[in-house]
Amino acid sequence: MCSVMSRVKPVSRALALTLRIGGTAEGWSHSAARSRRSYPGVGSWVEPLTVTGRRYSSRMASSQGLLFRQLFESESSTYTYLLADSETREAVLIDPVLETIDRDLKLIDELGLNLTVAVNTHCHADHITSTGLMKKRLAGLKSAISKFSGASADIHFTEGDKITFGKHYLTVRNTPGHTDGCVTLVSGDQSMAFTGDALLIRGCGRTDFQQGCPKTLYESVHQKIFTLPDHCLIYPAHDYTGRTVSTVGEERKFNPRLTKSLEEFVKIMDNLNLPKPAKIDISVPANLVCGVHEV
Repeated sequence: MCSVMSRVKPVSRALALTLRIGGTAEGWSHSAARSRRSYPGVGSWVEPLTVTGRRYSSRMASSQGLLFRQLFESESSTYTYLLADSETREAVLIDPVLETIDRDLKLIDELGLNLTVAVNTHCHADHITSTGLMKKRLAGLKSAISKFSGASADIHFTEGDKITFGKHYLTVRNTPGHTDGCVTLVSGDQSMAFTGDALLIRGCGRTDFQQGCPKTLYESVHQKIFTLPDHCLIYPAHDYTGRTVSTVGEERKFNPRLTKSLEEFVKIMDNLNLPKPAKIDISVPANLVCGVHEV
């Protein structure tokens, strides 16, 4: 290559509620299941939140008893996702950002949640994660990241591993190509996929640094994300133009890069000529040590 449970039922008619907030951005076999690791770490509907000009989804997704919040950090255009079991109050946080740690901890406290795991979808180059500092402020919290990321964490997961919180869980799918340690986290009923930087809304993560490889990324998206149900909601790590959510079906049909052939995709990615991320020189070293470097 270049470079934490009971099963829940999907409620498809709830999808339209989420899609209205949109703006303009293989699991293992049964025989291998016994070797999987499980890591410990809502269904009414709540009005969307409006913050700094964006409308955010606070919808309970399509899984009964699942609390869900989508949060935004404006400087790096990063989405942080909070998921919790409405009965046990166990929660998981995906891709938290250092600058918004107080906001996130306040929300967790207000909702009466017990945050068990803070997950990073990959080793970020555009912001510093808050997982390390958050662990200092929340007793018992564990950090998690892919074992292929090269970063330190309490939990190193890989393909097929489950991150559980109460009756719910997220299944890990390795989706390298932007970085070697990129993963997509899929809800137990496959109604939601948190794609990190691998798949963005009408785009994808760049492949010109940090073990990036366009061929690997193309194969990751097509084999690990585009094989999910059409109605599966796509929640990326970033969006730069106000979009909040998409679906697998939409991206498979309309993504301007990933609808191309492999050869065309590689050519596109090799000729983006994007500027170097402004914070890469401080973000990557910090994120390799759970975001606590010089913090």
